[in-house]
Amino acid sequence: MNIFQRFTLLKSVNYLKKGSILTTLFDQMNFSPFQRKSYIKRKRIAARTIYFSFIFSSLIIIGFSHSAIAQIQVQRPPEKTRMLFLLDASGSMFAEWGNSLRMDVAKSMLVDLVDSLRVDDNLELALRVYGHQFHRRYQNCEDTKLEVGFAPGNHNQIIGKLRQIQPAGVTPIAYSLEQAARDFPINPDYRNVVIILTDGIESCGGDPCAVSVALQERQIFLKPFVIGLGIKENFEKEFSCVGQYFDAKNQQEFRQVLNKILKQSLETTTVSVELLDQDKQPTETNVNVTFTNSVTKAALYDFVHFRDAQGRPDSVIVDAVLSYDVVVNTIPPVAQRNVTFEGGKHNVISIQAPQGTLALKQPSHSEYASGVSVLVRPAGKGNLINVQPFAQTEKYLVGNYDLEVLTLPKTYFRNVTVTPGETTELSLPGPGLLNINFVKQGIGSLYQLNDQGRQRWVMDFDPKETRVTTAIQPGKYKLVFRDEDAFGSKYTEAKEFQIKTGSTANIKFF
Repeated sequence: MNIFQRFTLLKSVNYLKKGSILTTLFDQMNFSPFQRKSYIKRKRIAARTIYFSFIFSSLIIIGFSHSAIAQIQVQRPPEKTRMLFLLDASGSMFAEWGNSLRMDVAKSMLVDLVDSLRVDDNLELALRVYGHQFHRRYQNCEDTKLEVGFAPGNHNQIIGKLRQIQPAGVTPIAYSLEQAARDFPINPDYRNVVIILTDGIESCGGDPCAVSVALQERQIFLKPFVIGLGIKENFEKEFSCVGQYFDAKNQQEFRQVLNKILKQSLETTTVSVELLDQDKQPTETNVNVTFTNSVTKAALYDFVHFRDAQGRPDSVIVDAVLSYDVVVNTIPPVAQRNVTFEGGKHNVISIQAPQGTLALKQPSHSEYASGVSVLVRPAGKGNLINVQPFAQTEKYLVGNYDLEVLTLPKTYFRNVTVTPGETTELSLPGPGLLNINFVKQGIGSLYQLNDQGRQRWVMDFDPKETRVTTAIQPGKYKLVFRDEDAFGSKYTEAKEFQIKTGSTANIKFF
């Protein structure tokens, strides 16, 4: 049914409501008032049934089509934001800044900012102030107050309160942050953002860095923004551990910083990750990339890398308020630390992660009852980076590796080179089978012999077992055994034997 047909059907329903079109017909057929009413009612029901059945069917078709074609990014920041302004009103805010006082500039720009944010229905604001209730001579280090709490449409309240505030006291930044933790209602549908505006560092002996990190780890708020207002000293070191620090040396820079923070906080930010091969070309793909909070180390987003038919990586939405450790989960992983993204724009990050493939082959490796695994370590290093099932191929970062194959006895490959875009294949001879029959329980062990007669320990046997069957690699071996009832070491028996691929060796002790 096209648009014209739907319009015609709706029109007919409206005509039936009026009934005027049927007057002549009713008069000709001598319908009574009751018959006329009943007839119109039946036609209305029939027309509505046809129309709404069509609408319902169309919605189902559209829904299925949409689910089959469109894919929505599941991992993304919440759309709603709560933004807390934490304003310094300590006595030093009386200082001149250009042709005005620092406090007057801060209040004026915040008033303009708050007024401009009325149109954002996904944003709630709040105002906390410190250093404004007690004069500095009292050294009140708990001088902080939530002046206006979070609520929809509270812009006039915040603007009115800003115009009333006058600088007075000290600078309890750490304590104010601690109290700010209670300002945010618990709601996972909101992102919690803090903007600290200050003209000086902590003056009450607190540790703003420790407080900020602790509250971020508790997921109270995201990494704060800190704006230094006309600060002559360089306090970046003191504030960079609290949050992202901006040094506004003049009023123009202050306005630019506020605009940048709004972009980072409220506008959609996208990222593409270019995974570079050995030649620094973006050809690598199909590996999980994790975006980790660089402060709390919590994993926030995981995206399995994708490239389209033209070789272009796709874009993902991230939260530009945070800084990230971007981890490419190759074996071993590769990471770029403390990465920040420009808010409201598309960002591209390139990480070199060339890979090659490692494959191991062995006939009849399934003879081992619990299978065979391979312990993989970087060449010359002891840290284990992977346990690879024997029959499975695996991609590794280009480089050299030491392999420990858990056959019996263990097999070692040293300094194996994984080359970019190629498969490195290692082969092992197939195992044989060893059957041992001890007449009694006792103490036994197995050794491998080399061509010079030197022996290497392979395993000890369970002293309670009298029968042992195991897969074992080809080679020359020695089995040493003394039964538990023997009256001395001189009754120890030693037997040498050979194992071949696919053959069985039967060893008996009487």
